[in-house]
Amino acid sequence: MACDITAARNEVCKDAIGGLDAIYFINFDDAPYSSVVFDATNTDVVETINGTPGTVSAYKYELKADENTFEETIVSDRNTGSTFFEGVLNVSLKKMDLAAHKEVKLLAFNRPHIVLRDRNDNFYYMGARWGCELTGGSIATGGAMGDKNGYMLTFTSKRLFYSFMEATDEAGLNTAGLNVVTA
Repeated sequence: MACDITAARNEVCKDAIGGLDAIYFINFDDAPYSSVVFDATNTDVVETINGTPGTVSAYKYELKADENTFEETIVSDRNTGSTFFEGVLNVSLKKMDLAAHKEVKLLAFNRPHIVLRDRNDNFYYMGARWGCELTGGSIATGGAMGDKNGYMLTFTSKRLFYSFMEATDEAGLNTAGLNVVTA
C-alpha cells in the first residue's frame, strides 16, 4: 500500500516554542504551483520556487504579538475516501494607517501564497497550489488608551499537506527563489 507508515518516533526534547516571527506574502500569479519544486528525496519539503534565486517578491511582515497563530486541521472522510488539510493563519497587525489599510484591501482581493517563519526558525509554505484566502478578520480600535488599534486577519488554505521549506533563514529564502522585500 502506498500509504504505509515508514518511521517510528521517540519522545522529543522540550526545546520547541510556539509562535510566529514573520510571514511573507507572495502574489498568487508570481509563483504558480507549476513553479514549486519539491525535494526529490523528501517530497514534503519545498526546495525552490521559480528555480532562480531572488526572482519572486515575498513581502515580509514582522510579527511580535502572541496573537499570531497557525493551525492545520486534518479533514478526513472514510465514506468518500478523501483527506485534506485546512490551514488557518491568524495575524495581528498593530496600528491602523493608510498604507496598511490599502495592503489589507489588496490581500482581501488577492489569494496570496504565504511563507510562515516560526520562532524555531522553521519555514512553511502555505497555499502552494490554490493560494490563501483572507476569510475573515476585523479592523478596529478599542475604547481605552491601552486597547489594540489595528487589524486581525484570518487566512485559510486547503491542500493535500502543507510543506516545510529547506530554508533556515532569509538567505535560504533567496536561494529558494524569493526576493524578501522589507519595509
